Parts: sequence; structure tokens; C-alpha cells
Amino acid sequence: MNKHILVTGHLPEIVMTELEKVFIVDAYNEDKPYERQRLLHNIKDKDGLISMITDNVDEEVLDRASRLKMIAHFGVGYNNIDIKAATTRGIAVSNTPGVLTDATAELAFALILAVARRLVECDRATRDGRFRYWAPMLFLGREVTGKTLGIIGLGEIGKAVARRAKGFKMRILYNNRNRINASEEKELTAEFADLQRLLAESDFISLHVPLTSETRHLIGKEEFSLMKPTTYLINTSRGPVVDEQALLESLQNGTIGGAGLDVYENEPSLTPGLKELSNIVLLPHIGSGTLETRIKMASMVAENLIAGLSGSKPPNIVNPEVLQHRRLVK
Repeated sequence: MNKHILVTGHLPEIVMTELEKVFIVDAYNEDKPYERQRLLHNIKDKDGLISMITDNVDEEVLDRASRLKMIAHFGVGYNNIDIKAATTRGIAVSNTPGVLTDATAELAFALILAVARRLVECDRATRDGRFRYWAPMLFLGREVTGKTLGIIGLGEIGKAVARRAKGFKMRILYNNRNRINASEEKELTAEFADLQRLLAESDFISLHVPLTSETRHLIGKEEFSLMKPTTYLINTSRGPVVDEQALLESLQNGTIGGAGLDVYENEPSLTPGLKELSNIVLLPHIGSGTLETRIKMASMVAENLIAGLSGSKPPNIVNPEVLQHRRLVK
């Protein structure tokens, strides 16, 4: 195909081998973010880009990319890409939906269990030699079985979390932009609730919304004030959905019981004071971090890029209007 592509993340070797059969590849094989200046320099002569969530693909980058026709993004969320600017330049953008549903749902539930049963705190105490005897009131956590789980954002990942919650006999409340149909509510044993009611009644609240102007700081000081002092907040969606300073204060003041985070407002930086708390579990953005899922994501990225640069419609295009734009330009 003689197309030049830039890959800004370390992808599985099996997928890189397939890409190298089709493209001339400028590959990056380090497990750290691609440097901004390097991106600005190396994008100039590329026809395709495989981007990571750590790349800020804004107008400055796109202005340098005079040959770019396709951005295949490695991830579901693509708020780090200026979609409008890409579309006006005739650049198609794709993502990797669906394949990380189970991995992310598993991690959300792992956080629920970890924060409720104080697993990280107990592990640390055991390693530090503070486990010297058993006693009835030491390291008490909270049971998950039979509690109320509030799911905010009932897309595929939210539904996968709900299915896992059924195994723990949890009562499930959900809030979503659009209510799902009655048969699916019955299958999930999920009850629609407005946001205020969900916040007030839930023992665990799990966030599964995309980052948009409407969801930025969706959970802030006012929302925390509506929760019970025993409520646990779980976030595996996007960091800025939660006002992290308000979360810190709520955890310090006992407004809520605890939290489990896989994403952060100013990732990878944490709000000062957060890591000192014992009632929070902090993970390094590993929602899709299983070998099986990352290989599937990389394969999907390759499929999208190959389709886009061969003139076909990428299977997971997020700005299909770009195809009409290209026709009008021609």
C-alpha cells in the first residue's frame, strides 16, 4: 500500500507484524507516553496515525499532518482528539468499542469488593507485620451482597457490571440519558431512577459515562452531599467526571464511606492528599488491562486503519460525516 503510519504506543508484536506487512511503520516500543514534540515532528509525512489516550491530537497536531487521512484510536473514549477539526480536514477517526466491556466491568467490580472489604489496607497491614492476631473487631469491612448498586451510564459496560451484581443479589438502580426497554430492565433486574434518588439510596455508585461537557464534574460537592456516609464511589470511566477536590473533602469529612478509582481528573497526577487516605483504592488506569483485551483492541485498531487507508469505511468510525465531507471536497 506504501502508506506511512505512526504508532504512538507499544502494541502486541502479533499485531505489529500484520501492520508491517501492509504499511511502512514508524513504531514506538516504549511503555510510556509519546512525547508531544516528537508527535508534532513525526506526524508531518504520515498517512495514518494509531493514537493512544495519552496523545493530545489537537489542531496544532492536525495542522502539521498535511497527509493524514486516518486516526485509529486505541481506546473507547476519544475526548483527547479534536473530532471537529479532524472532520473538517477530511480525517476519519475510529475507536475500539465493545472489546473491553468485560475487562472493565470486572475491574469495576474488583474495586467494589476491594474498597468494601478494605483489601489494599489489609494487604499493607499484613506485609508491614501488623497482623499479629485475630480479633472480632479488627479490619471490619462492609458486605456487598444484598446492597444497592447505583450505575450511572448503562451502556455495554454498565450492563456488564449489572449482570455481575446479580450474582451478589444486589438491588440495581440506574441512571442513563435514555431509559432502556422494559424487557432489558427485567433481564438485568435494574430499576430506572433519577440522579438524586440514585445518589441518595445507593450503597455503591459505579460510573460508566463518557467524558463530555455535560458529564464533566457530574459528581461534585452537591452530589456527594446527597450520598449516605457509608456509600462507596467507583470510577472506571473518565477522571474529570468526578470533581477530585470535592471527593477528597468528602472522604476526609466522612461524607461518604470510600472510593475506588482507576482514572483521575489530572491523570496521572493525584489531587494532593488523596493518596494519604486509607478509605480509597487507587489503580493506574488498568480498566482494559488484560492481555486478551489489549490484543483484541490492537487488532481492531489495525482493522480500522487498514480499511480507512484503503478507501473503505472503517468498521468503528466515530465521525462518519467525514466520508461525505471527502466527497464534497473532491
